[in-house]
Amino acid sequence: MKPDELARVAREAAQGLAHEPTEKKNRVLSALESLLLERKAWLIAENEKDVREAEKDQMPSALVDRLRIDDKVVNEMAASLRDVIQLQDPVGEIVKLWKRPNGLLVGRMRIPIGVICIIYESRPNVTVDAFSLCFKSGNGAILKGGKEAANSNKALFGLTREALVREGMHTGAVQLVETSDRAYLYELLRMTDIIDLVIPRGGESLIRSVVEHSRVPVLKHYKGVCTIYVDESADTAQALEVCLNAKVQKPATCNAVETLLVHRAKASEFLPRMAELLRQKGVTIKGCEKVDRIIPDVDPASEQDWYEEYLDLVVAVKVVEDMDEAIRHIKKYGSEHTDAIMTTDYNNAWRFLREVNSSLVLVNASTRLNDGFQLGLGAEMGISTTRLHAFGPMGLEELTVTKFIAFGEGQLRS
Repeated sequence: MKPDELARVAREAAQGLAHEPTEKKNRVLSALESLLLERKAWLIAENEKDVREAEKDQMPSALVDRLRIDDKVVNEMAASLRDVIQLQDPVGEIVKLWKRPNGLLVGRMRIPIGVICIIYESRPNVTVDAFSLCFKSGNGAILKGGKEAANSNKALFGLTREALVREGMHTGAVQLVETSDRAYLYELLRMTDIIDLVIPRGGESLIRSVVEHSRVPVLKHYKGVCTIYVDESADTAQALEVCLNAKVQKPATCNAVETLLVHRAKASEFLPRMAELLRQKGVTIKGCEKVDRIIPDVDPASEQDWYEEYLDLVVAVKVVEDMDEAIRHIKKYGSEHTDAIMTTDYNNAWRFLREVNSSLVLVNASTRLNDGFQLGLGAEMGISTTRLHAFGPMGLEELTVTKFIAFGEGQLRS
C-alpha cells in the first residue's frame, strides 16, 4: 500500500473510532488479550527469529534483552491491556465548566488527536501498548517498528487486526509500515493534512532524524540522562538498593540511572559499598577525582560523561559539596527525563521536588518507576520530554486534546 493510501485508511478509521462506545472498544482489547495468551508459543517463536538475527549481527546484549519476548513479556502485555480496559475512557469527558456573567456556560471536552504515527525501535511490546492506547482514546495508529523486530511486530500487528475483525471494527484503526525504506516513512512525515502527530521512541539519532524530516508536529521521547542524588541524610541501605535497581534492573532503558551524585559527607560511607555492588553486576564506574580517592581503579569521568545516556552497564559518579551543587549539575547536564533524591530530610525532599523540573521527580525511589504502567496509566505511548502538549509518561488522557463547548440561551455579542 502506498503511503498516502495507508494514511487515508487510518484517517477514515479514526473518524469512526472517535464515536465508538467504550464497551465496544474494551471488547476489542479483551479479544487481543485472549489472542496474546492463546498464541503465546507462536509469538515467542516469531520473536526468536528476530533475536537470532540480532545476536548474529552482534547487537549489544542489553538491546537484545529489550527485543526479546518471553512468557513474562507476553503476560505483561496482557496485563497492560487489562489495565487499559479498566481505565476511564477520556473521550467526551468534560473536564471543566464555568459560567460567564452573561449566563453562557463554557466548558472543555476531551476529543481524540486524530491519526498518530508512532516510530519505535527494538521493543516489540510497544506495538501492543501503542495500539491499545490509541484505540481506546479514539485515535487511528500508524506503527513503524524497527527492522530488528520485524517478525515480532508483524505477528503482534496480525493479532490486533484479528481482534478488530472479531468485534466488527474497522481494521484500518491500526496500520503497520512493513517496509524499511526511509523514503516511505519520510513521505508519511510530510502528510500534514492526514496525520496529526508523530511520536518517535528510540535513540537520539532516530529522534533527530524524525524531527529533521517531519512537517507533522513531533512529540519527542528524548534521551534519558537520569540522575540520583544521595543526600547527606540518606538511609544508606535504602540508597544502595535503589541506586542498584535503577542502574542494573534494565540498563538499556531511558529511565535507567546514568549519573550518581553523592554528598561529600556521605561519600566515604556510601561509595565503597555502592561500588562493590555495582561491580558484582558488571557495571563500569566512571568517577570524578574525589570519587577516585575513595574508590580504587575507577575510570576517570570526562566532561562528556555527565551528558551521556549510556543505555548500558556504565555509570558516572560525582561527589558534590551539597544539594545546591547537585541541582546545578542536574540542570546543566540532565535531560529533564527522570531524577531522584535519596534523603530522610523532609525539607530537602520538598526542595528537590520544587527545583528539579524533570518529567518525573522521585523521593527515595528508583528512576525505573517512570513508566506508564508503574504510575497507574495502564500503559504508555512514551515519556515526553517536551512540554507541549504532554510532559512525562503519555497515557490515555495525553492522547486527547480538549475542545471548547458552550451552552447558551440566546446570548449575543454586543
